[in-house]
Amino acid sequence: MTKPRDVAELSFEEALKELEAIVQQLERGQVKLDDAIACYERGTLLKRHCEEKLKEAKMKVDKIVLSANGGVGTEPAKVG
Repeated sequence: MTKPRDVAELSFEEALKELEAIVQQLERGQVKLDDAIACYERGTLLKRHCEEKLKEAKMKVDKIVLSANGGVGTEPAKVG
């Protein structure tokens, strides 16, 4: 399942903020059933997007290496 373009373009922070707003809205229970389903679907996409962003960040951190002289460098992470 591919993400809608607008979700794919969100930063981790933007997606997380929107996901938190959806959760709060659903927890209040004042959403019509059809709207709740749409919110849940959007929330699922946002959650997946956040997980992917975290995985990418972890891969980048994992690629930080120490050089022979004790300096810190990086290796580009291979994503995809």
